Amino acid sequence: MAASQNKQGSGKSAPFSLELKGVSKSFGPIQANKDIDLGVVRGTIHGIVGENGAGKSTLMNILYGLHRADTGTMSVNGQEVSIRSSADAIALGIGMVHQHFMLVPRFSVIENVMLGSEGGLLLREGRDQTLMRLKDLSDTYGMHVDPHALVEDLNVGNRQRVEILKALKHGADILILDEPTGVLTPQETEQLFEILTSLREAGKTVLMITHKLEEIMAITDNVSVIRRGQIVGHRETSKTSTQELAELMVGRSVLLEVDRGISNPGDAAIAVQNLTSINEVGVKTVDDISFDVRAGEILGVAGVSGNGQTPLMEMLAGMLKPTAGRIEMLGETLTPDHYLDPNALREKGLGHIPEDRHHHGLILDFTAQENMVFGYHHGPQTGAGWLMTPRSIQDHTQALMDKFDIRPPKPDLPARNFSGGNQQKIVIAREMHPNPKILIVGQPTRGVDVGAIEFIHKQLIALRNEGCAIILISVELDEVMSLSDRIIVMNDGHIVGALPNAEFDEKRIGLMMAGIAEDAA
Repeated sequence: MAASQNKQGSGKSAPFSLELKGVSKSFGPIQANKDIDLGVVRGTIHGIVGENGAGKSTLMNILYGLHRADTGTMSVNGQEVSIRSSADAIALGIGMVHQHFMLVPRFSVIENVMLGSEGGLLLREGRDQTLMRLKDLSDTYGMHVDPHALVEDLNVGNRQRVEILKALKHGADILILDEPTGVLTPQETEQLFEILTSLREAGKTVLMITHKLEEIMAITDNVSVIRRGQIVGHRETSKTSTQELAELMVGRSVLLEVDRGISNPGDAAIAVQNLTSINEVGVKTVDDISFDVRAGEILGVAGVSGNGQTPLMEMLAGMLKPTAGRIEMLGETLTPDHYLDPNALREKGLGHIPEDRHHHGLILDFTAQENMVFGYHHGPQTGAGWLMTPRSIQDHTQALMDKFDIRPPKPDLPARNFSGGNQQKIVIAREMHPNPKILIVGQPTRGVDVGAIEFIHKQLIALRNEGCAIILISVELDEVMSLSDRIIVMNDGHIVGALPNAEFDEKRIGLMMAGIAEDAA
């Protein structure tokens, strides 16, 4: 069982708020969880780590009543329980914040929090009680959100606060967080950790699923590692390391920092001049920026999310027409009056790994093999001539699943049935396989485990070494610094600085991300 040491310094043994014994779950021939034994000490933050597809989310869904275990027992506060639905879990004091939030965007904060506990036909009394409860919870845990704001108008960090407030309002003493920092900025992550610390100090128990080992070391008391559906280790966080956890997750030694080697850049493959984008409400999201990227080079774009990186990437990928300026690439000069769509750019040799895999990278209800050929369905991977043959598509997908270690390796499985990290690997495999001349990459390792991060980083370096020009956009500053040959830093739609690899400095780049110009930084 997991150790009982608590970061609050009591050093005393405490009873388990949650205990699992021999829990197993299969989906047809796929064994998602096998003989799971887990004990979580009350009033601690317990990390659950493992590779994509290792069974972490399945286990949490069993705890929350979204799946039912085939075998095994569960106990809450020392009492054996049967959890057949999320209503059972909520009644037992278990709340869950999913990786992809379960909120109604067009409802207000208070309306989302009230859902499921409206208080009868007359909503006024339930609404008034909810407002009072929200204020109490916000004051207690430092989670202030305007109760009357529409969820669709909130940033990601505040949407997550609404999910946590909703769980607490329903009486959660055990809170499950699935990849809670996957879409947060560094500042929002820091704020989340302050909230989790207050929850722990109030005696709440938190289970945190994450692939970010640095965050496990920073916030958890204990950590359990799942590999291929089985628990392979429990550790007190203070007595382990990121290297040990990575090796437990993958079953082998893992390079936590990629070996970039020396780049050998050629001629400019992309030249951006005075590029500007004005959105539908008249705001300049990209403001008169210029830069170039050479063949055989990785240019990193650093910046806090929302400072122009997304519209820049969409203009380069043909998804968004610029308001002014020009882009020279792939033998074309693209301007507001002459612009190519994503399909035309793809045919000329552009690959694009979008930031949002669900909205722009995949059709979740289609199979993996269908998603694997989107945009490339006229190529040789779908068969000879103009006719697509199912066997060719299946064989192509199976080969890429083996190469990119996509689990489960089932081409006919709908994309929504894969874990978030394996969904990401489907997109990456599709866009990297054709060996593009230019690759636009947005958040390549969002929601991806440490072993897959190592693999993806190696693939990006290999593409660079073959002469591909790569633009890498990531909110993970460590990732940008470890992969890039040069970095440009964006703030408020402007480029505030540019640095070659030899001059990378985290503090200096951080100041530029905050809007302090390069010379001042």
